[in-house]
Amino acid sequence: MAVHYLEKIKAFQQQNENRYRIVISCPDQPGIVAAVSEFLYKQQANIMESNQYTTDPDGGSFFLRIEFECQQDGNTQQQLEHGFQQIAEHFQMEWQLVRVRDLKKLALFVSKELHCLQEILWEYESGHLMADLSVIVSNHEDARELADSYNIPFHHIPANKDIRQQAERQQLELLEQYNIDTVILARYMQILTPGFLENYKNNIINIHHSFLPAFIGAKPYERAFDRGVKLIGATSHYVTSDLDEGPIIEQDIHRVNHKDKAEDLKRVGRLVERSVLMRAIKWHVDDRVIVFGNKTIVF
Repeated sequence: MAVHYLEKIKAFQQQNENRYRIVISCPDQPGIVAAVSEFLYKQQANIMESNQYTTDPDGGSFFLRIEFECQQDGNTQQQLEHGFQQIAEHFQMEWQLVRVRDLKKLALFVSKELHCLQEILWEYESGHLMADLSVIVSNHEDARELADSYNIPFHHIPANKDIRQQAERQQLELLEQYNIDTVILARYMQILTPGFLENYKNNIINIHHSFLPAFIGAKPYERAFDRGVKLIGATSHYVTSDLDEGPIIEQDIHRVNHKDKAEDLKRVGRLVERSVLMRAIKWHVDDRVIVFGNKTIVF
């Protein structure tokens, strides 16, 4: 299984050897797209995809994502970054240049419910998720067999409110060891402290098992059943120190009715959770999500 996936990774990297993404946020003003396009033209780059958005053309914020190919020597990324610096300073840009072949390294955190983890691994195996699934971390042993079947390192770190700081120290050491870019909370049922979160700002993705902002906290399906809801939803968002209030990346819903019991709602909810989290992860690893205040721009 691992060899089969590694072949897909290798093929993807070869196909994208000379492809880059630049993602930009800045105050809106005339000339931004022209300046970026002219710069890329002078680098003999070919733009493959371009998306832009402004909150207000008169004094708003401007967002731009461009994917392009540029064939130069082995120092292309450093040359592009150095050359672009003057433009970035002129337009007061926050920007990031990414080489597409350099896959993001993900850590998957999970507790006892494995449906979201299974969805991620299925997409990983099929070659539809181009990321490096570096490690699986859990406060229980339930996911070990699944991790082993994919040859992904598994680490059991017990965690609860009484030993939270100790557990997080171990987790952070592990994330540093694997050089992790992004943490995916694939139904990890522990609260992360602000000290942990500050190490991965806008790089921790959670799936919430209800349609935020409704039914925040524990037992949402039981509470939804008690309220007689007609829609079951899921929300994927970046994690902040405000519980379940981080920037939302993706949401979806599924209709239910009075015949559905709490267990039926949970079953439907798991289906929605899997697809919502998966879309959020793919958009994130493809650099399609820009955080703007407590909102996101998704290209």
